[in-house]
Amino acid sequence: MDITLDSIRDIKVFQSKKGYRFSVDALLLFDFVNLKKVKGIGDLGAGSGIVGILLAKKYSDAGVTLFEIQDNLAALAEKNVALNNLKDRVKVMKTDIRGIKLLNSSVIVPHSFDLLVSNPPFRRPQSGRISEGEEKAIARHEIRLRLSELVGAASYLLKAGGRLCMVYHPSRLAELMEALKKKRLEVKRLRFVHSYMSSEAKMILLESVHGGRAGLRVDKPLYIYKDDGNYTDEILNLYNPD
Repeated sequence: MDITLDSIRDIKVFQSKKGYRFSVDALLLFDFVNLKKVKGIGDLGAGSGIVGILLAKKYSDAGVTLFEIQDNLAALAEKNVALNNLKDRVKVMKTDIRGIKLLNSSVIVPHSFDLLVSNPPFRRPQSGRISEGEEKAIARHEIRLRLSELVGAASYLLKAGGRLCMVYHPSRLAELMEALKKKRLEVKRLRFVHSYMSSEAKMILLESVHGGRAGLRVDKPLYIYKDDGNYTDEILNLYNPD
């Protein structure tokens, strides 16, 4: 596999040169997590592991599980965990989360996570042939993981009061909120992400609480670019914190 070695914030990551590569979505999701303390973290669809590894650095007492179905990405995640000296706290689980309930409780204990994060595929399967490579296609299209399946797995894994933080597409916000509600995941916080101040939202960041009470907070919008096309100060700080 042809890979590159990249640096972001205080970590280094191997990535496939032509396959799925992380984007600003991963940093936005990492930054959106605002818990003061957390012990058990899971990343559902971890890719090469960037979000989980960043969170492991942020929460130095936490154990992190990276769930990834694709062989190549799971192998990269293993390399990245070792590269960042986190093998004592971060493990990679190469598994299909659609069958998470079938795993022995000695492998995965139900309702044992304080925090789950996910940057799931949000494009519905297209009719006809998907033109992208398989690795990218699975990461972006609901080929091997539907929204309802992701939410069901999250509900099974989270403790009462545990949180699920996601980045998703605004066109499917109503569908997402309905799916979460069915599994007793109450949406508590939203943030809309725009390319420019004058453009419509291109992403949403969402936090839900397992068994939480009703009550929703909408944070101020996040803008990626200034009018001149350069990154805003908030995005610059995400990539290179002071």
